[in-house]
Amino acid sequence: MWGKGPSHLMLSWKKEIELPVKLYNHNGKPIVNMGSKAGISSIPAFEATALDSIRPTCDKVLEMFASHKTKDLEWRKVQLRKLYWAVEDYTPMILEAMQLDFGKPAYEVLLSEISFVKNDCMFMLSNLNTFAKDEYLGSPHVPFAFRINQIRTRKEPLGSVLIISPYNYPFMLLLSPLVGAIAAGCTAVLKPSELAPHTAAVVKEMIERRLDPSAFAVVNGAVPEVNALLDWAQWDKIFYTGSTNIGKIIAKKAAETLTPVTLELGGLNPAFITRHADLYLAAKRLMWAKTFNAGQVCLSQNYVLVERPVLDSFIAELNRVHNEFFPRGARDSELARVINERHWLRMKKMLDESRGKIIMGGQMDQETLFMEPTAVLVDSADDSMVVEESFGPIFAVMAFDDLNAAIKLANSVDKTPLALYAFGKDHETNKVINEMTSGGASINDSFAHAQLNSVAFGGVKTSGQGAYRGKASFDCFSHHRTVAKTPGWMESLLRVRYMPYNMSELKKLAMLSSKSPNFDRQGREVRGLAYWSSLIFGMGAAGPKVLTRDERASAIEACISRDWYGLHSLGGSIRANAWPGDASWALIASKDWLVDR
Repeated sequence: MWGKGPSHLMLSWKKEIELPVKLYNHNGKPIVNMGSKAGISSIPAFEATALDSIRPTCDKVLEMFASHKTKDLEWRKVQLRKLYWAVEDYTPMILEAMQLDFGKPAYEVLLSEISFVKNDCMFMLSNLNTFAKDEYLGSPHVPFAFRINQIRTRKEPLGSVLIISPYNYPFMLLLSPLVGAIAAGCTAVLKPSELAPHTAAVVKEMIERRLDPSAFAVVNGAVPEVNALLDWAQWDKIFYTGSTNIGKIIAKKAAETLTPVTLELGGLNPAFITRHADLYLAAKRLMWAKTFNAGQVCLSQNYVLVERPVLDSFIAELNRVHNEFFPRGARDSELARVINERHWLRMKKMLDESRGKIIMGGQMDQETLFMEPTAVLVDSADDSMVVEESFGPIFAVMAFDDLNAAIKLANSVDKTPLALYAFGKDHETNKVINEMTSGGASINDSFAHAQLNSVAFGGVKTSGQGAYRGKASFDCFSHHRTVAKTPGWMESLLRVRYMPYNMSELKKLAMLSSKSPNFDRQGREVRGLAYWSSLIFGMGAAGPKVLTRDERASAIEACISRDWYGLHSLGGSIRANAWPGDASWALIASKDWLVDR
């Protein structure tokens, strides 16, 4: 039993909503006691969308975009406001749906799903005017000679988009991209995960009742329905969150029609813990990543590399934190369940095939899909716990003796993970960040970089393509279109581009629009007149015995004539007179005097 009575949370300053209570019967099945004051009907049944209706649905949102109604900023704002209140009003039903789908606690649903989407709406409403405004380009983007053309960047919606979401955050990962699509002026068809059927059914009802039905639709189902959506060849953008394998399939299908894609995938995310790390904090923060949503988070660590001298201490801290998180044991807590039996068996197989030793946790129950946060000590990078993405509450721990070797190992496991985590001193964490590539990274924490809805989030190569959230969400669904306006009176200035060509006209244009290089053929930065003038006059004031009047005059003449090599020779001829430690003249006389060191 998870609780004794209904819990209450204030969802706004006006309204209190009774939340579902987490109870389990003797078979481990959830019993939900639902009380709602929002006037929303009970959860609708999940039904796959009829295949023959999918193409007309797609045609409908395309037709709506072609009407240009969605380009109106006020229309977009109305849809975002409606979405905000839809989420608010459907909160009780969403809480119940996720409890039924995989026992997700109300606290986590409110924090990471409902509040996240509502904050997305508010952020976009606050900034939409700025994001959508044309940007007039001046210096340094446009040379002086071309500024009369009034060159600007216009933000235009891409068109009709398809958004496909996974099961682990079935609400937020579907609607957060939708916020960006609405803000950009796109129409959209949403495909929720069929593995969270109750949530998918609620989302379909909410979107199609509350938003403009000619612009937004939801298609439910599994593989046949997804294939039907991908077969519709007129998408202007496909946004997919899920596994790397499915991401490859979608990218390949989209390539047939040159449809742009944003892919938010996963990876084998490493965590590094050096001997200088705060081991308790590292254990606590990494444990949180494997308890939140039962570790079913694409960002959570897959394995932890610990410097050998502190390995035993870190293991002790892991178990200490485990006891703090679960004072009555993990089974009697608000830990979510694994989404389904297939994924539960997949993780159990990883544990069974591992050659390592369980050092924390290990309890599980197939009937109720319970799996305790579990750490396994391994000694090889080819262990099943390292080379397979767990996407759940289990992870590997492995010792290292040298940070260079640890980084090399992590790069061999996955060169482009979605995230990485480093705990230690600044020079150690900076080394990890500098020598590894990842979609994002957090120092001395676990996915802190991905908790804000106002900063860009995305993967790299195998962990994803593109980014969204905050302004990046608006840009994700927008085309930045360059527009130039040339007045008629400029015709006399455009002689340079017409036949018959005249080289003198080309030289005039170059004087107005071209820049001279401040570097030589070896790529070294060249010092200019201002630098050498200040250097010479500075030396004369500081050491009158070093530079004679004739020598200073020669140096000034060399500067005026831009005779840098003459200045170099002059520096060499008087170098012997420089006082000890005078690095300035040594620089002039050296072969590398042109280089900005």
